[in-house]
Amino acid sequence: MKKDKIKIFLVDDDVVFLKLLEIEFLEYADFIIETFASGELCLDYISHNPDIIVLDYYLDGVNPAAMNGIDTLDKIKALNPDIPVIMLSSQDKIDVAIECMHHKAYDYVMKSETAFLRLQKIISNIIKYTKIEKELNWYMDKM
Repeated sequence: MKKDKIKIFLVDDDVVFLKLLEIEFLEYADFIIETFASGELCLDYISHNPDIIVLDYYLDGVNPAAMNGIDTLDKIKALNPDIPVIMLSSQDKIDVAIECMHHKAYDYVMKSETAFLRLQKIISNIIKYTKIEKELNWYMDKM
């Protein structure tokens, strides 16, 4: 039986960073990647059922009227609270990270040279946790 591929949504209004991230993910792992330049577009396609969403904090660099990352995060969580959302930001401020966590982000990653490595580790942990949870649920159902 072929294992289902993990579907990741990448959401960032910085098209260069978004493309670099997509290339990194496709080069290092067997994921299905969908990219979106705005929170609105991400929400339009949420029915594609992503396993994980990597979401930029600001999202209004190109269009000042665009929905920001926190508003997008809130809407994602309202639609499906089980989707792990990893927030990305160029901000190295603890209050930004705390705000993301208060809004139920799974984790927070600062955009830097090591951002992809951090994302890889976090996503690996999410996959392991999800697999363990599924196995535990299967076991509990058999009892």
